[in-house]
Amino acid sequence: MEFLFVYGLFLAKAITIVVAIVVVVGFIVGMASKQKQTSGNLEFESLSEHFDDIKNQAQHVLLSKDELKKLEKEEKKKEKEKKKSSKDEAKKKNLFVLNFNGSMNAQEVEQLREEITAVLCVATKDDEVLVNVESGGGVVHGYGLAASQLQRIKDKQIKLTVSVDKVAASGGYMMACVADHVISAPFAIIGSIGVIAQLPNFNKVLKKNDIEFEQHTAGDFKRTLTMFGENTAEGRAKFKEEIEDVHLMFKDFVKQHRSELDIDKVATGEYWYGQRAKDLNLVDELKTSDDFLMEANNTHKLYAIKYAAKKTLAQKLGFSAYKALEQTFMRLVDAGNKLYR
Repeated sequence: MEFLFVYGLFLAKAITIVVAIVVVVGFIVGMASKQKQTSGNLEFESLSEHFDDIKNQAQHVLLSKDELKKLEKEEKKKEKEKKKSSKDEAKKKNLFVLNFNGSMNAQEVEQLREEITAVLCVATKDDEVLVNVESGGGVVHGYGLAASQLQRIKDKQIKLTVSVDKVAASGGYMMACVADHVISAPFAIIGSIGVIAQLPNFNKVLKKNDIEFEQHTAGDFKRTLTMFGENTAEGRAKFKEEIEDVHLMFKDFVKQHRSELDIDKVATGEYWYGQRAKDLNLVDELKTSDDFLMEANNTHKLYAIKYAAKKTLAQKLGFSAYKALEQTFMRLVDAGNKLYR
C-alpha cells in the first residue's frame, strides 16, 4: 500500500508539471501565431580572412622564432609594395559562396533566393559564384524553383560552379546541372534522374471495419489515386502517365544544360559515385569544395553569404519551453525507473 501511495503521489506531481508546461507552451505558440514574422538578416563572412587566420595560426605553431621574424619582415615588405601599387589587389575578382542543404520539401529555397538576390545586387560579370549543394531530392515544384534560382545567376552572365561533397541526386542534380562547371568529391552520390511517387491505401481496412468513404470530384482526373477510396485501373494509368511526363521534363531539362550527356543512359533513376559520374559526364571534375576554395583564394576574394530568418520572441520562448519540457520528461522517466527499482 505504501508503494502505491508513493507512486500515486509521484504520478500526480508528474501530471501536474507536464500539464503546466503544456499550457505555457500552448500560450507561447498562440503568441507566435499572432505575431508577425520579421524579416531576416544577410550575413557576409570573408573566407579569405578565414584562410589567412588558419595559415597564421599554423605558422606560429610550426615555425621557430627566427623563422617567424623572417616571415614577418617579408610580409611587411609585401604590404609596403601593396600600398605603393594596389593594382594586384584591385584586380582580384570576388567569389561568392552559398550553401544549399536541401530537405524533401525544399523549404531552403526561400533562403537561397534571398542569398542569390544579394549576390546579384553587387556582383559583376567578372565575379563568380560557388554553390555547395547537398540534397537527395524532393518535391518537383520546390527543386524546380531552386534550379530556377541558380539560373538567375547564369542569366546575368556570372560564372556559376556547383560543388557536391556528399550527395546531389534527383532534385539535387536538377540544381547541379544548371552550373557552368560541376565538381564532385570522389565518393559523392550523383544522378538519380528519375521520378517516384507513392502513397498507402486504406480502403480495405475501412471496408473491413464497415466504414464508408465518399469522395466527389468535378473532372475525370481531379483525383487519380486516393488513400481512402477504391483506386481504379483508369486512375492508376493516369497517375503513371503524369509521372512519365514529369520524368520526360526532367530529362529534357538536364539535356538542355548538359548536352554532352547520353541522357537515356543516365536517366534510369540510378545514381553513381563521383568517379563513375565523371566518366558519364554528369560532373566535370573530381574535387572537394575545400580544395576549390583554397585554390580560388589565390586569385579571388572569397565571401560566404548566408540568409538567416529572424525568430520572433515568442518563437524563441517556444523553443526554450520545448527544451524544458523535453528535459523535464526525461527526468520524470528517470525518476520513475528509480522508483520501480
